[in-house]
Amino acid sequence: MSDIAIAEVGAADGSENSRQADWVPIHFDLRDTWFPVAFSADIGTQAVRRIVHAQPYYLWRDRGRLRAAEFRPDQLEPLRRSATAFTGGTGHYPVTERYGYVWAWYGNSDNADLALNPCIPFLPVDGSKIPRYTQRTVRFDAASPLSVENLIDLTHADFLHANAIGDGRCESDIVEVQSTSETVTRTRIVTRKSVAPVMRWIGGVRAKYQDLRAVLHVHLRNNLAISYPSFSSGYAIPNVQPFVPVGRHRSRVDQTNYTVAAPAPFRWLMPRISYVIQPQDNAVLRPQNERYFDADGRRDLSSRFDAPGNRYRLLMRRLAERQRQGDFSYAADANPSADISVVLGMNG
Repeated sequence: MSDIAIAEVGAADGSENSRQADWVPIHFDLRDTWFPVAFSADIGTQAVRRIVHAQPYYLWRDRGRLRAAEFRPDQLEPLRRSATAFTGGTGHYPVTERYGYVWAWYGNSDNADLALNPCIPFLPVDGSKIPRYTQRTVRFDAASPLSVENLIDLTHADFLHANAIGDGRCESDIVEVQSTSETVTRTRIVTRKSVAPVMRWIGGVRAKYQDLRAVLHVHLRNNLAISYPSFSSGYAIPNVQPFVPVGRHRSRVDQTNYTVAAPAPFRWLMPRISYVIQPQDNAVLRPQNERYFDADGRRDLSSRFDAPGNRYRLLMRRLAERQRQGDFSYAADANPSADISVVLGMNG
């Protein structure tokens, strides 16, 4: 793994007295993790191709059994000798199904462990009864970490997506951040915020203001973002956004907006907002992407709203450095499969 270029900036969250390294993701290829590479419903007997960090994954079902391999089924035997270390030389990836997704292992196949599969508490584990209207696929012309940083900074939505999600007018706005060595959790609490236009137009919310509690839980290695925004007056919009890194300039998101508890027609139409939001985000991310990898010595300027993003950068840098040294293990504070219902605020 390549070294990470260094420039100094102050620690935005105050957690470190020393100055920390600026973020230049020269290499963001973090390994030994499960990637949700496809919706389960999209995989049948005919092979479907997906890409993770330029590594090919072919997915299909063989007499009901889920398979994942480096090569197409008809090429698997002839090309088995060309199989890489990602499949332990077998050509087959470890693969499983949970929460309506096909999860494929990226890294040393000997280290594949279902206990490292992230928990998504608002989705049924077996994927049953997840309506197809909740599932949408979008793509970003940007590296996976940059796409995640955009999502972590939820305040961007007040400006970029104001016509759909609502503007930044509010009485108070608090942003908090917690983390482990493998996750970052950002919580935003807003009081008396202008009602989101989509909730007024198609959700029937007649109040002038609403309170918002939005929790975003990000798994660092696979950039899986689990979100639980809850509006009062309004509805919760639990969603999953797995930013699968296709390559340096592209990430794929098989998004689940689990709006089943909201009234009609909001629960059917809200997931389609992905097709409105994605072009707006992409118009901003695309021109930033090349500069994201550019070590030009500039300092980052931060506000209090940037603390979660700065924490994400710091932890990603630490994790990348540890993997560069050959340590792909999970630290004692890491438990990806732990129930995060309380963390998301689902019980309160």
